[in-house]
Amino acid sequence: MSKNVLIIDDSENVRTQIARELQKADLFERIFQAGDGIEALKLLLKTPIDLVLCDLEMPRIDGFKLLGMISARKELRDIPVIMLTGHGHSELKIKMLDQGASDYVTKPFNPGELIARVKVQIKIKSLQDELKKSNERLKQLSNTDPLTLIYNRRYMMNMLEKEVQRAERKGTHLSIVMIDIDHFKRVNDKYGHQGGDKALVALAAISQAGLRSYDFIARYGGEEFVLTLPETAHEDALMIAERLRTRIQSHSYTGTLKGLITTASMGVATYPTDFITSLPDLIREADDAMYRAKAAGRNRVFSMNQE
Repeated sequence: MSKNVLIIDDSENVRTQIARELQKADLFERIFQAGDGIEALKLLLKTPIDLVLCDLEMPRIDGFKLLGMISARKELRDIPVIMLTGHGHSELKIKMLDQGASDYVTKPFNPGELIARVKVQIKIKSLQDELKKSNERLKQLSNTDPLTLIYNRRYMMNMLEKEVQRAERKGTHLSIVMIDIDHFKRVNDKYGHQGGDKALVALAAISQAGLRSYDFIARYGGEEFVLTLPETAHEDALMIAERLRTRIQSHSYTGTLKGLITTASMGVATYPTDFITSLPDLIREADDAMYRAKAAGRNRVFSMNQE
């Protein structure tokens, strides 16, 4: 059963007649009514509606104008609209369909035909909603690392490109933290690859905790992660990285990983500087800083300008 339908007609008798037929067919949980286009538009903007039945000729805002208003608003344009008209000539019907109507019913209407056309639009709307959800799920899967459920490398690179452009446009800083889990092969050797996977999932969750709404963490590959920090100066990024390093080191694992201690080496780089003028520069400098941290003994944070 669909949730809400809106009947728009300046005749209360017509609205009541349609509502009665819809109630008998038991197609909707709630039936809303509006006497004109302005009242209808206000209701559409504040109440989720699954189907609209709209008279063509109404005072103030007629059916054509209301169709245009619905089509112009992204949040409304997927709502099917069945137009109600007392005119039967084909040119008018074609115009209604061209301007966004999903179907039409000629007044005085046959109750059986009205319900049949409503059912068709409900079915189409249901299929469209399912398709939209499936597309959203596919999009999410294409952007997500299947193990850790954080962003994957491809999505990270696309977002970083946009963040670099935004930082340049706004005159702000963009920092990244390249993270490599120390001696991760030992985790796999001791706990098996399933244990290693559990550790990566935990480490992704630790890295994601406490981020601002516009920060994001991505799995760069293997046991490497990249933390992206928009509008973050270099010194602030170093402090964020150090806090994360401490959380990783102090995390208490449970279950089959009980007793495991993990540490991470991190490299921090910030755009723009004299020698970081592009996204490849930013990634290269963060990567180099991370390898310097590993060479210096691991479990530490290095920056692009640290010796």
